[in-house]
Amino acid sequence: MWQFGNPAIPRPFSVIAAVDRHARHVVPASRQGRAARRARAAPPLLAAAIALGMLRQAQASAPGPVGYYVATYREVPEVISADGVVEAVRQSTLASQIAGQIVELTVKVGDSVKPGQVVARIDPRAAEQAVAGSQSQVAEARAGLNNALRNYERSKELYSKKFLSMAALDQAELDYKAAQARLAALQANAGQASTARTYANIIAPYGGVVAATPIELGDMATPGRALVTVFDPANMRVIATLSQSSLHKVKLDQPVRVEVPALSRSVTAQRVTVIPLADSRTHTIKLRLDLGRVGALLPGQFARAYFVTGVARRLLIPQQAVLRRSEVTAVYVVGAGAAPQLRQIRAGDVSADGYVEVLAGVREGERVALDPVKAGLLGVGANAASTKQ
Repeated sequence: MWQFGNPAIPRPFSVIAAVDRHARHVVPASRQGRAARRARAAPPLLAAAIALGMLRQAQASAPGPVGYYVATYREVPEVISADGVVEAVRQSTLASQIAGQIVELTVKVGDSVKPGQVVARIDPRAAEQAVAGSQSQVAEARAGLNNALRNYERSKELYSKKFLSMAALDQAELDYKAAQARLAALQANAGQASTARTYANIIAPYGGVVAATPIELGDMATPGRALVTVFDPANMRVIATLSQSSLHKVKLDQPVRVEVPALSRSVTAQRVTVIPLADSRTHTIKLRLDLGRVGALLPGQFARAYFVTGVARRLLIPQQAVLRRSEVTAVYVVGAGAAPQLRQIRAGDVSADGYVEVLAGVREGERVALDPVKAGLLGVGANAASTKQ
């Protein structure tokens, strides 16, 4: 009896014997030639069966009809762009007003602070000693004032009894007024020393976010040195630069769209202010665009503002219908009763409402597929069906 794996059996015969589900016994040697011929013919047939099964599976899983959009001309705003930088409306650099060592730093970059929160402390011992000295001087001056007052009152009584001259009375009155003035001066110095003691606590002027802390614990603070920078994220704006020749074309009464590439989003400016000062070196004008509160917007980010200058008639299609692959920009054009056809186009600017201008490749009235991936699958299925036929 022949056995599978016997080296005497030809290899094609062993393949047929392994894949033949209906074989109930081993092919005898007398039929070896016929089996060999069947083995040589079986691989092409098997490959065709597999291909047919894959085609039927692809046709079964093929998507339904694809949605389309009819390319039409529309009136859209004509704009010019201006580069700008994001900044906070309220941004403060908290600096030291007294000299001393930094003994406490309670915040770090990125922390949120509340109004009146202490963000850093300076060694207050020198300021406290100055307050104690000024208070002692005030006490001394108050005692001198009381003595001058009693002397002045005695002098008036003696003058009324003719025991004291007018010159002596005038001198007593002058001493009393001088004591009053000295006490007032020392009280002012004491108030100044008390105020300087409060400068040891660096306090946030409003709620916001810490942007920078150019100090470390133990550093020496001097008057005027920056300690902490805070900004309020609730009010942001963009400072855009526009050429002087373009300023008269801009319609400031129209909405201004501001695009921040870092956030992949755009917002509409709440208010536009032209700064009345031209740069003589670059011949540009700065415009201030108030944005209000915009999440995740940070000072220093790049922004681009689009100012409306007029209205233009352009051929538009939805941005979702455009297929971009490397350097190729194309759409699937849906014909009447035919598979979608891939067609390369030349695209223009993208409007604020998500439409792309078509400069070449599509004519008005043609239908473009809204889902390029689905349209591509339909085209592959149609090509496979035509190849089968």
